[in-house]
Amino acid sequence: MIRKNQILLIVFVLLFSFSSAVALEKCLICHSKTDISKTEETGRIVSLYVDTTIIGKSVHFNKECTDCHNDINEIPHKNVKKVNCRRCHYSGNPVGAPEGVLYDQYEHSVHGMEVLRGNEKAPVCQDCHGNHDIFSHTSPESKFYWQNIPETCGQCHLEIYTIYKESVHGTASAAGNIDSPVCSSCHGEHNIKKHDDSDSKVSTFHISETCSECHGEKGVVNKYGVKTDRTATYERSFHGIAQKMENKLVANCASCHDYHDIRAENDPKSSVYPDNIPVTCGKEGCHPGATAQFAKGQIHVDPKNEESGIIYYTAKFFVILTVSTLCGLFLFILLDLFRRAKNARQKR
Repeated sequence: MIRKNQILLIVFVLLFSFSSAVALEKCLICHSKTDISKTEETGRIVSLYVDTTIIGKSVHFNKECTDCHNDINEIPHKNVKKVNCRRCHYSGNPVGAPEGVLYDQYEHSVHGMEVLRGNEKAPVCQDCHGNHDIFSHTSPESKFYWQNIPETCGQCHLEIYTIYKESVHGTASAAGNIDSPVCSSCHGEHNIKKHDDSDSKVSTFHISETCSECHGEKGVVNKYGVKTDRTATYERSFHGIAQKMENKLVANCASCHDYHDIRAENDPKSSVYPDNIPVTCGKEGCHPGATAQFAKGQIHVDPKNEESGIIYYTAKFFVILTVSTLCGLFLFILLDLFRRAKNARQKR
């Protein structure tokens, strides 16, 4: 038997659905017209057409128009303000929306700070997540589905996006390789900082840590035949040690492999292709006048690996020399103590 409170709940849901449908129908009197638009002060023409099919598939399918456009209280209306997503997305919100920690991160990010400075071109929520077409990040239709992230960021960073598409990372992600890094993998999502900010994931002091997430001991590159000792060998090198001492000028991963135009070492366009190494190492502030001899030296040397050649055998030699010297010293001390003890007994 249906209880009284269940009946009330059903009635409430039906009334809410009816009122939402009526409200949407009123809005669609104008916004169902495909040619409806407005012209911004900059001259840009913005379509005001609303596709109900898209809204029906979005994560906001059960919301009324005025839940987001809360400043609309009459029809027709003018001067509608930009939607403030934080009306729902705040910590402890009662509607179950993702909470406000992401907004706190955004406000302190390079994008959020630009918005505070009044930069009208700085991206806000809608630029990355969409307007009416906000889908779950697991949906391939979403603007922030992992494979669509480079294109979404490329709306503002077109030049970088063009370079990234040709890189080893860009071609792999376009081919559907989920392990390949996209923009957010290196730069973060809501907490993106400028590259010269010490807190940035791609700052001089953190870039090797960021790269090690894939190229480190526990990274995913091993299954693609790429060595996972690269960050470890870098950290043991002169460059790595200088970086730990907070030298801002020392070379890091991106100094040699580039930032967005990262290519396989056998690619003639790669910055670490043997013919290109003199130019890469000879950058201003590094080794001006670098010659072809730079390309002959070994890079990412691991003295514990036999592939390191003479360095491996030299390291082995010194290990054997050190151990044998210590063993000889301990044997000498033991024999000397034995002799002293023997002489002491003979004097008694």
